[in-house]
Amino acid sequence: MGKEPILSVRDLEISFSQYTKGLNRVDLKVINNLDIDLYKGEILAVVGSSGSGKSLLAHSILGILPQNATTRGDIIYKNKGLDEKAKEKLRGKEIVFIPQSVNYLDPLMEVGKQVKISISDKKNSDNILRKVFKRYNLDKKVEKYYPFQLSGGMARKVLLSSALVSPECEVIIADEPTPGLDEKSLNEVLKDFRDLADEGCAILIITHDISSALKIADKVAIFYAGTTLEIANVSDFENNGEYLRHPYTKALYNALPDKKFTPIKGSQPLSSEVINGCLFYERCNKRTPQCENIKPEMKEIKNGKVRCLYAT
Repeated sequence: MGKEPILSVRDLEISFSQYTKGLNRVDLKVINNLDIDLYKGEILAVVGSSGSGKSLLAHSILGILPQNATTRGDIIYKNKGLDEKAKEKLRGKEIVFIPQSVNYLDPLMEVGKQVKISISDKKNSDNILRKVFKRYNLDKKVEKYYPFQLSGGMARKVLLSSALVSPECEVIIADEPTPGLDEKSLNEVLKDFRDLADEGCAILIITHDISSALKIADKVAIFYAGTTLEIANVSDFENNGEYLRHPYTKALYNALPDKKFTPIKGSQPLSSEVINGCLFYERCNKRTPQCENIKPEMKEIKNGKVRCLYAT
């Protein structure tokens, strides 16, 4: 019997209520049939184009979706389903979020004071803060800066620091944590994530940067139009991706700069489009008539998972 995930998302659906001309209410479904598992000691990288549902997954786990959002499905943490009250209790303690935008920082508070909020050892908070800032080459004077005084790279380092000082942390959700960092800082951040996982933390990294993710992740979840299409082991990307299961995953791999850099035709379907079959149908070079009308279920193949009728 395999180990149990510390956090699971099952059949997640997210819809947003909107009002069209004439005050007609429309529920726009943006996430459908989305599944992931997070394990202690492992890094899961969530990869997909903009609009694929990556950040919405994170916001749903944390309970910070806007009020016009409706969710269905299950989010399970340590074998217990999470309601909104439980999410609020865990947020910032056992489940830590590293957002992609400086807008998550309080514009009226010095950044040093904001990072200290996550430090439980208040007596040593100054030393802990300076140690983590030094780790990312942030000068002591940065403690007194307000968010508007930070460059993009500095802001990202401050957000990372907020997570690294939380001693209760068991799950880290990092939304695009590396853009804007110089190469040295990028490698330091990636190493920190890997070290935290090796110490037993479960880490979910949301990213566009597959190349960086492959350096440290254990598994990669491929999102497309609000659905999980594949969950692959990092080793599946070796040997020119011959063990990858879904045509979209293979297309993403071949579009990497150090590969064929080959684009595929078409674009991701809009949330308002009604798709009866496979979401990737219009862009797939292996489609069949059945793919247009049958929604594929997630199935296990070669020690991974894929949502495709004909994956082998």
